[in-house]
Amino acid sequence: MENKGRKCKVVAIANQKGGVSKTTTTVNLGIGLARAGKKVLLLDIDPQGSLSASMGIQEPDKLEETLATVMTMIMDGQEVEAGYGILTHEEGVQFLPANIDLAAVEVSLTSAMSREYMLKEYIETVAPHYDYIIADCMPSLGMLTINALAAADTVLIPLQAQYLSLKGLEQLIATIMRIKKRINPALDFEGILLTMVDARTNYAKEIMEMVRGNYGRRIPVFENHIPLSVRVAEASAEGKSIFAHDPKGRAAEAYSVLVEEVLAHGR
Repeated sequence: MENKGRKCKVVAIANQKGGVSKTTTTVNLGIGLARAGKKVLLLDIDPQGSLSASMGIQEPDKLEETLATVMTMIMDGQEVEAGYGILTHEEGVQFLPANIDLAAVEVSLTSAMSREYMLKEYIETVAPHYDYIIADCMPSLGMLTINALAAADTVLIPLQAQYLSLKGLEQLIATIMRIKKRINPALDFEGILLTMVDARTNYAKEIMEMVRGNYGRRIPVFENHIPLSVRVAEASAEGKSIFAHDPKGRAAEAYSVLVEEVLAHGR
């Protein structure tokens, strides 16, 4: 892999609640950054392999080189070459896939020495080759998510515009603050991103106002929100980004604005 001496920013996309558009945000933010000329690596940190499927991998469980094999090699003290297991998507991003083997790795991590830093060790190997590394975390606050947060510069929290999603947000923020205090003092918030927003309803507007009012002083809340759109789900099923599937739609426009906001945050 070519090394251009880049300064890489590592962003973890995290929320212990499922179905909040973590994977969709990872894919479209990553491809959006690639469209802006950035070198991007996406990491699938979920044994369900949702990111891998969204990148067009039909049967991730048949892959021989995945994040699970990378993590196992690191736990065994083996050196991992920078390009090992990395695949390239037709829209210009690279990604390291995952499959069900990663579930066994998470169990093994609980008894590993320096268990919180295994992913960080890998990321330090590949970081010089990228401008952005974006980690799609699993919907839990287990050891894999902790590894991602230990390695990240910032954490982006996708939040569905629903009351129940708000209830889990305090727990997530508390976990992030504990990791910042004990494991990764440099960890910061990229921001809260409101997703699946039906802006026509008063309910969604109330939730957005509540998030900005309750958290806006402590944690950045993206000005932009991601609208509820069936096109996003269609794009994932096709293994494409929203930019390729529906380039003139509202969701593509929203993700373009998100990319601009993330670029404006710098490193």
